[in-house]
Amino acid sequence: MTREENEKRLTYLRDIVSRLPDKPGSYQFYDDTKTIIYVGKAKNLKSRVSSYFHAEVDRFKTKVLVSKIFDISYTVVNTEEDALLLENALIKKYNPRYNVLLKDGKTYPSICITNEYFPRIFKTRNINKKWGTYYGPYAHVGAMYDVLNLIKELYKPRTCRQPITKEGVESGKYKVCLDYHIKKCLGPCVGKQSCEDYQRNIAEAREILKGNTRQVLKDLKEEMMQLSEELRFEEAEEVKRKYLAIDKFVSKSEVVSHTINNVDVFSITSDEKMAFINYVHVSNGSVNQSFTIEYKKKLNETDEELLQLGIIELRERFKSDAKEIVVPQEVDLDLEGVTFTIPQRGDKKTLLDLSIMNGMQYKFDRLKQAEKLNPEQKQTRLMKELQDKLHLPKLPYQIECFDNSNISGSDAVAACIVFKKMKPSKSDYKRYNIKTVVGPDDYASMKEVVHRRYTRLLEEEQPLPDLIIADGGKGQMEVIRQVIQDELNLDIPIAGLAKDDRHRTNELLYGFPPLKVALKVDSELFRVLTQIQDEVHRFAIKFHREKRSKRALHSELEDIKGLGSKGREALLKGLKTVKKIKEAELPELEVIIGKAKAQIVYQFFHQ
Repeated sequence: MTREENEKRLTYLRDIVSRLPDKPGSYQFYDDTKTIIYVGKAKNLKSRVSSYFHAEVDRFKTKVLVSKIFDISYTVVNTEEDALLLENALIKKYNPRYNVLLKDGKTYPSICITNEYFPRIFKTRNINKKWGTYYGPYAHVGAMYDVLNLIKELYKPRTCRQPITKEGVESGKYKVCLDYHIKKCLGPCVGKQSCEDYQRNIAEAREILKGNTRQVLKDLKEEMMQLSEELRFEEAEEVKRKYLAIDKFVSKSEVVSHTINNVDVFSITSDEKMAFINYVHVSNGSVNQSFTIEYKKKLNETDEELLQLGIIELRERFKSDAKEIVVPQEVDLDLEGVTFTIPQRGDKKTLLDLSIMNGMQYKFDRLKQAEKLNPEQKQTRLMKELQDKLHLPKLPYQIECFDNSNISGSDAVAACIVFKKMKPSKSDYKRYNIKTVVGPDDYASMKEVVHRRYTRLLEEEQPLPDLIIADGGKGQMEVIRQVIQDELNLDIPIAGLAKDDRHRTNELLYGFPPLKVALKVDSELFRVLTQIQDEVHRFAIKFHREKRSKRALHSELEDIKGLGSKGREALLKGLKTVKKIKEAELPELEVIIGKAKAQIVYQFFHQ
């Protein structure tokens, strides 16, 4: 490979890395033959994968791996534990060349509840559904032991391996073991605990393992409160420990479920121009394939039509023979021996949500890639989004925002900033000295400035803004409306950015009377709006500080007509202070600046 080819390869890979999400997931590296050579997991995909391409990487093996990478793919999940489980499944499926962990065929342990007359509960790495029901697997073995110990402490299931039958119990065939004497077992084998009571405990244990802990927690809380009322605080503390242990317990991961085998999951995410179809395959309870394809719409195809095409193409591409397909909506597709499922809850619904999340992430990545190549596309998208949110008659190409600044009414100023195509146009910024308002009256100051601004634009026949944003709530919006609509008879949309008690912007207002516009505070559009607000605030404060500083440095000598800067400098150099200049006699002043100017200065201070 030549240096130019290697640079082209690294540029391509770094471009992929720049679009990775800040979410947990599993990533896969491919060589030049499209073969997976490494599978990894990450709490933060972007941070982890980018670390491979840092210049300061000094591990020889890492450098060798990076030199073999020609492409990168990934799958996002909800938690770091899910990423670990998905990594485990993918390594077993593809056996990548550069992975050394998790390739020995071992798997994470699960918890089994047997199908016996008195069921046992224990951990195992061997899955055989004929033996019983399995829960897990558990990536963190410590968490698994915690819940096992909790169940043993709460319900005391038997641990002995001898087969126990109803007839054997009734005939007195069995004897209690040590666990009974040390109170770790209630002795169901000798009739000390009834079968009904034992099965009820097992049923509650199943609910804990499934994550259905609401009723269990309710019962424990009632017991804890009862013990507290009886002043049995040590016992109440023990129950509280159990309560907290169950409350924190997460029973299983959505990535792995032993109840699901050989199932295809499809989802679709679309917009006006493109559709993205994600495919997830589950085999032996594990997600071992995730892939997204995209369609460019040409004839306004429906999601149902495109989903049908995606199902056929992806099943053919990956040679899937799954007899069940999970989809988000009805599909008019008849495949021999295949059942279509639209889940509403449970493990399959969780897997469908995972597929939808991956499809949306792929769409977001493609959007970021396109906007990186064409920055104006992002600005147009944000303008279109704001237009749709506020139902504006046209794209808000030019946005203007106002803010006041004063200290107890002194040095009152105002500022107007202009954003064009969602970016600051600093050459159009305007600063205003407040002329007609006395004292700290923000509403009156705003009214003056808005009137001056748009009266001048009308006189000069300059373009008017597509949207005005008030740096404040309903009061500022109303003042601007009075000027724009009532006085100037203009039709310019007005929005407001309101703040919470902590002086943080938390909502966008629009209309009269102003109503809150549904907008996520962590969205890209909201960040641009707060940038506009921060920018006008910064610009107004900067102007106010400059004016204050200029006034603070003002000297009485500047008020003397006929005395220039050189004369002022000469006086200050000779007499040091304004006070001494005031007290100086006329002959002393004449020596410094001459007779004519000395006479002017002397008369100014001795009128």
